[in-house]
Amino acid sequence: MGRIFVVEREGRSYRCRFCNTQLALADDLASRAFHCRRGKAYLFNYAINISLGALEERMMLSGLHTVADIFCCSCGQIVGWKYEAAHEKSQKYKEGKFVLERGRIIDDIEFSTGFYIDTRSGMSDSEDN
Repeated sequence: MGRIFVVEREGRSYRCRFCNTQLALADDLASRAFHCRRGKAYLFNYAINISLGALEERMMLSGLHTVADIFCCSCGQIVGWKYEAAHEKSQKYKEGKFVLERGRIIDDIEFSTGFYIDTRSGMSDSEDN
């Protein structure tokens, strides 16, 4: 495997929740009105510091699409998917765009405060015993 180079762009950005690697700029945000199995998701025109998985046909709420899962290049966590092809004419605007799952990213405001709510399940204090 080759060396991993991480790109850092200027401007407000969205980062991997797991390792804080920059994934997309707020200026590239196309829509906040997307949903995935795990909750809310954002549609971006561009994404950085990602690697693509294999292409697959996936039936979604909006119809059949050819997509590739996208992974953070630093930690390897799945962070969303890329629309490669839409099979319905009304969905063609998604082609070439990236969806980042809201539960897997944080924005610079959350990152800079050093505080965000971890929505992953875990043990409560009463379960420590």
